[in-house]
Amino acid sequence: MATISENLQAVRTRIERATGASGQVILLAVSKGHAAARIVEALAAGQKAFGENYVQEAVQKMQALPALEWHLIGPLQSNKTRPAAERFAWVHTLQSEKIARRLSEQRPAALAPLNVLIQVNVSSEASKSGVAPGELHQLARAVGSLPRLKLRGLMAMPEAGAPRARYREARTLFEALRGEFSCDTLSMGMSDDLETAIEEGATLVRVGTAIFGQRSRARAVA
Repeated sequence: MATISENLQAVRTRIERATGASGQVILLAVSKGHAAARIVEALAAGQKAFGENYVQEAVQKMQALPALEWHLIGPLQSNKTRPAAERFAWVHTLQSEKIARRLSEQRPAALAPLNVLIQVNVSSEASKSGVAPGELHQLARAVGSLPRLKLRGLMAMPEAGAPRARYREARTLFEALRGEFSCDTLSMGMSDDLETAIEEGATLVRVGTAIFGQRSRARAVA
């Protein structure tokens, strides 16, 4: 059975092969559902940025590992915006002006502005989170006006087996935002589709299973 260090190296090799000469792609290790000890193994192998789905679970890990870069990649409810604003470096799943305003108001002045990505629903499925493409620019302008947030780009999650057109749509939307807001991050691609995502323009991939294996326990806290 491969170690976390070996898994990380294999994922980095996949990223390098997919990236080619197009530039660097950031690897976000998705640690949701995994114990802090496994995160320490990844840290020892050189991984610095970690993604969590649930605020309370993440805060418990932050208390044990305070110096890491933490990204919130799960849906954010209004009653969890304060700990998210106070503890995370990034929020990938912004999809309403209400949440954006709460995050800006609750971000401590002593910290740098919170990096945020707008989640866009490129699959147009009612069950999928994210704003509709047609609503993206309106939300982006609202976010761009908030003093304690820094709009970095988009997060997209094409459905399993999605055609490349889904990824290309996310890239097109990202490029349009980049021209207006100087965005630099398209968070797209996971363990099974990171090559396709990178080839279609992702600058950050969110990889969990290929690094940590299947989650050893169900979500413990909401």
